[in-house]
Amino acid sequence: MELELSTDELLSTTRAVRKRLDLDREVPLELVRECLELAVQAPSGSNSQGWHWVVVTDAGQRRELGELYRRAFEQYAASASFPGNQAGGNTAADATRQRIAGSATYLAEKMGEVPTLLIPCQEGRVDEASSVRSASYWSSLFPAVWSFCLAARSRGLGTTWTTLHLQYEREAADVLGIPYEKVSQGALIPVAYTLGTDFKPAPRKDLDRIVHVGGW
Repeated sequence: MELELSTDELLSTTRAVRKRLDLDREVPLELVRECLELAVQAPSGSNSQGWHWVVVTDAGQRRELGELYRRAFEQYAASASFPGNQAGGNTAADATRQRIAGSATYLAEKMGEVPTLLIPCQEGRVDEASSVRSASYWSSLFPAVWSFCLAARSRGLGTTWTTLHLQYEREAADVLGIPYEKVSQGALIPVAYTLGTDFKPAPRKDLDRIVHVGGW
């Protein structure tokens, strides 16, 4: 069943869902496929359509991927870039950082329990490539991934775009039989029904601070 959302509501309320993922409710494969049918309508450079989608529901594989994600998260959580390790003296901003840190920590602990994990992949590799080559390569995958997230939201599913497991991409490839030398993983997307569907637009920077008309 699709939610009654306008286009603007869908675009402004598709959140990174972590604590509100329903870990106990199975996601039908047919529903994931329905979202992917929409996802692959996204643009693809030269119409190459080099994307592949690995849908993971096996409990053992999910646990293994969850452990890889947890290991990568532990390193991230110990770094200066982790929101929980930052304090700017602004009470409201610091509270937001701590909330994000707590949410991210929760997902790291529960990733292997999410009922469906999706790994979007693309044929080829661009390791050590130039910025222009890398941007061109990933732009043929990422629009489709976001289309999947939007389609999932419209059907009562929550997602979160994560990339930490790529620190152990080869190990993840071994778990799933992905040919590492020929195919690149772009993300790890947990997919689950959400606990409630009442998501709201998030606070964002004022456009006047970030929009540059006619030049920087």
